[in-house]
Amino acid sequence: MAERQTIARPYAEAVFQMAGEQDALPAWSDMLKLLAQIVADEQMNILIDDPDLSHERLAGLIVNICGDHINTDGINLLKLLLENGRLSLLPEISTLFEKLRSDAEGTIEAHVVSALALNEQQINAISAALKARLGRDITVSTEVDASLLGGAVIRAGDLVIDGSVSGYLQDMSSQLKG
Repeated sequence: MAERQTIARPYAEAVFQMAGEQDALPAWSDMLKLLAQIVADEQMNILIDDPDLSHERLAGLIVNICGDHINTDGINLLKLLLENGRLSLLPEISTLFEKLRSDAEGTIEAHVVSALALNEQQINAISAALKARLGRDITVSTEVDASLLGGAVIRAGDLVIDGSVSGYLQDMSSQLKG
C-alpha cells in the first residue's frame, strides 16, 4: 500500500498544482473520484487486464462512461496513466489529491460509525469537538453499524477515536489476557 502511494504521489501533486492554477479543485475532486470508482469496479478490471484491448479503446470506453464529468485535462491524465501502466493507481491518486485539497482549504473529513443513527445535534457536537481539537473545519459523514453495540468510532485523518462498546470490550479483554 505504501509503495502504491509513493508511486501515486507525484501524479496527485501534479494534478493538484494544475487544478489550483485553474481554480478547479472541486471539479478535479469529482473527476478523480469518478475515475477511481470506475477503475475499482470488478467488471471494469476484467477489461483493464485484457491484453487484447488497446489503450485507446480502453480510454475511449472510460471517457464514454464518464460522459460530461471529465474534461480534456482529465482525459490526458487517463491516457498518461494508461501509457505508464498506472491506471490502477487512480484510487490512491484521488485519496492523495483529497488530502492535499483538505490541507490547502484547512478542512478535514471525519467519518463517524455509530451503533445508532446520529441526530443533527450529535453530529454538530462531534464536529465542534473535532474542530476544537484539530483546528480545522470539519465535514462529517456518518454510518450505522449495529455490531458496535453502543457508542461510536470516529476517524478524522490520522486520528481514530474508538468510543464503541465493542472496542471497550476488546481493550478490556486484551488487558485481562496481558
